[in-house]
Amino acid sequence: MGSIQSKKDGNMSSAKTKPDNYLSKSLYIRGLQCHKSLYLEKLYRDLKGEAAAKLKAVTTAETKARFDTGNMVGEAARDLFPDGVLVPYIETENGVAEQLRLTSEAMKNGAKVIYEASFQHDDIFVKVDILHKGLRGREIYEVKAGTKLDPVYVDDAALQYYVLTGAGLKVGKVCLAHINGGYVRKGALDVQKLFTSEDITKQVKEKQPFVIEQLKKQRRMLNGKLPEIDIGPHCSDPYECDFWDHCWKHIPDDSVFDLCGRGINPFDLYSQKKIKQKDIPLDLLNKKQRQQVVATAKKQNAVNKKKIREFLTTLSYPLYFLDFETFMGAIPLYDGVKPYQQVPFQYSLHYQNKKGGKLYHTEFLAKPGIDPREPLLEKMLAEIPDDVCILTYNMTFEKKVLEELATQFPKHKKTIEKWIGNIQDLMVPFRQRVVYYWKFKGSYSIKNVLPVLVPQLSYEDLEIADGGAAMDAYHQMGAAKDNPEELAKIRENLLAYCKLDTLAMVRILETLGELI
Repeated sequence: MGSIQSKKDGNMSSAKTKPDNYLSKSLYIRGLQCHKSLYLEKLYRDLKGEAAAKLKAVTTAETKARFDTGNMVGEAARDLFPDGVLVPYIETENGVAEQLRLTSEAMKNGAKVIYEASFQHDDIFVKVDILHKGLRGREIYEVKAGTKLDPVYVDDAALQYYVLTGAGLKVGKVCLAHINGGYVRKGALDVQKLFTSEDITKQVKEKQPFVIEQLKKQRRMLNGKLPEIDIGPHCSDPYECDFWDHCWKHIPDDSVFDLCGRGINPFDLYSQKKIKQKDIPLDLLNKKQRQQVVATAKKQNAVNKKKIREFLTTLSYPLYFLDFETFMGAIPLYDGVKPYQQVPFQYSLHYQNKKGGKLYHTEFLAKPGIDPREPLLEKMLAEIPDDVCILTYNMTFEKKVLEELATQFPKHKKTIEKWIGNIQDLMVPFRQRVVYYWKFKGSYSIKNVLPVLVPQLSYEDLEIADGGAAMDAYHQMGAAKDNPEELAKIRENLLAYCKLDTLAMVRILETLGELI
């Protein structure tokens, strides 16, 4: 299912007639994850279709942010071994040869440290983040933006070791340099504390027979027919595959993979030929999943008026609807911030002084290139009394942001703590299934709830439609600070998105009131 059977599919016209044996780190890792994905990448890249487009465009947000983060982390790690020689990536016909030449030249000239050192062996090309000349030979430092040692990082480094030693280099040590999640910035960035280096030489050496065997298998596979590999957890582990749309095209809407919440593994159901939700024996599901399946099959909605009334009694007026937008990065930009800590740069605030009263709105969006925390907090202090009820959607997030602001600005701690104590969560009646519509598809995300309960409001027409895109747009503001027209456009889009988040809460709350 979901595989290429013949040219009748009409998707095989662009295939290479003969695969080459060339592999890179990314291709090798792709092959470890799934032979079919590697085969398609080498021979049928046009089958990526919408999934690739989404990943490339969505790269807008999460994927692009991850890529940019990787570049920033890689550059920051160079300060662990300063004054090195950089071998740039050269994307030309002779780019590989030139990178090899520059690396060789740097080594001949006695360079102790080389960034992005390039090597080729067995038709495999690799670039080493940091190559350091140690007492017992060259030392490989693979730099990662994660905060812990991931097994795939060892596979990555093991291939580098294979290539470098195969090319005749004596490699004395292999290390993984990754982000220290416990680091808190104080003053100038301390790169030595930002990174943790783990010696993985032993694991890498033990992996060499595995590397050799896998390379043989991958090349043998590439010279054969398309592997018959069905979908499975490997489609997204360790990386999201960009051939998803092709391989999953046989999966219908309302499938076992649309089940929300923890419970039976959907791949276990799939292996039993149970693909549609209606095919699942209900006794295999938990309570919420059973509700989802039955409601979807019958197109049924559930409303518990008593529980809605109980929830509404937890709210009081004046009522303030609050939503933050934040960014995070591997490298903390400001004092008191840890790697990957959420830093608020924007908020939207709708409020009503009495039930059914006039709706007011205010907002804040930080200027690019500044620490946004203090000006954001100062505006909040001016606009939100410390004794009002604050309504959020998924209060865990807003509470966390406020708790960190309280720590970072202790003189305002008492007021912030009062805010935190007064927060209520509009997600509660949906998470608890007090209100459940079959069109929610088992989710209680505001992006699923809003179009069902308040169809006249939509994120679809917005330039920015999710938090990841908002984060990316804020970074774009920094790049556009000398372009007033572009800056104004980005600012307008960010304000429109965040404003809709709080207006959505207002309208959802009104709808809850109408249901009783």
